[in-house]
Amino acid sequence: MKQLRVLVFSAAFGNGHFRAAEAVIEGILSKEPHAIIIHLDFGDFLSKRFNTMAKNVYIEMIKHTPRLWGKFYYRTAKLRPESKIQRFLSQLGRSDFLKYIQEFEPDLIVCTYPTVSSILAQLRREQILNVPVITVITDYTVHSHWVHSGVDCYMVACEEVKNSLVSWGIKAQRIQVTGIPVSPKFERELDRRHIFSKLALNPELPTFLVMGGAYGCIESTKKICNILTESQVPVQSIIVCGRNKKLYHSLEELIERSSKPMVRLGFVHNVEELMAVSDLIVTKAGGLTVSEALTKRLPLIIYNPIPGQEEENANFVQRIGAGYVAGTEDELGYFLSHLLEDPKELERMRGNAAVAFQRHSTDRVVENMLQLSMNLEIEQKIG
Repeated sequence: MKQLRVLVFSAAFGNGHFRAAEAVIEGILSKEPHAIIIHLDFGDFLSKRFNTMAKNVYIEMIKHTPRLWGKFYYRTAKLRPESKIQRFLSQLGRSDFLKYIQEFEPDLIVCTYPTVSSILAQLRREQILNVPVITVITDYTVHSHWVHSGVDCYMVACEEVKNSLVSWGIKAQRIQVTGIPVSPKFERELDRRHIFSKLALNPELPTFLVMGGAYGCIESTKKICNILTESQVPVQSIIVCGRNKKLYHSLEELIERSSKPMVRLGFVHNVEELMAVSDLIVTKAGGLTVSEALTKRLPLIIYNPIPGQEEENANFVQRIGAGYVAGTEDELGYFLSHLLEDPKELERMRGNAAVAFQRHSTDRVVENMLQLSMNLEIEQKIG
């Protein structure tokens, strides 16, 4: 049997696109262990100066002017594929992409970042590229930048995303509702008591996990910790600061004077373990983080979501009854107190997640990809 060759494109604008790509790779290798897979960052095909500038602008807008980002997101959300901006983006790094693809000769190309998808879809439309392009949309909404008629197959989070793509003119048979792919490690049952022991926490106390996101605001995270510290109900917390060293050090005094157990962590590789022992997560609304939490049946409070895709992801969580969206500190305090005082509400939210959210998303994504590859191979032999 022919050895499967797969090219995967993501981007380092936020961590979600990369994590979705890695999940797909894990899933492919679990079914095709001898597959040859290369994972590339879209930014590597741009000039270093342009890539650095684009990343910095994005990060600064997310951190300091989220409303400005929201205005940009919604104003560009309905751009047609033939617009000047879309035409410009579909030319970025085009010749380098094509050269790399021709040298590697993949059977499939997987994109988890929209700009790559637009470039490759244009090459497909022009019949320059003869390799099928599969696009994985990593949010619970669709921005126009994801929409390209040249994409062979879309893998999407939910029916609402599929319906949006159809309204844009994408054929329904080219869209598979699979869920956003998350690492298979989030599907495994874990030894909770062992994890509690490692963290030096009490398995009998309610445990709240706080994750600020890659570009989380220090003040927002400190507000959350203060509310938990002042809670009248016993609670213990796990605070994940990621690579934000300023945030990590800023919490030192608060944790020292807290009467409630608090574990402070930097960048971690065991989020699935932290979610497994938690009763609630307070977080931003990245598509991957939401999907990982729902896979673990973990209720969410999404605090002050960034306008744009995060806001839409938060709306999805609230719509299925698996979490709350807190826009202010007062709302956050109310929801935290309410859920501490009424643990049955947490169980209800877990149940809602179980009913509305299908697990094993990566398996479905990979099965559809492999089926597409097999069908094309058969067509080529017949042809």
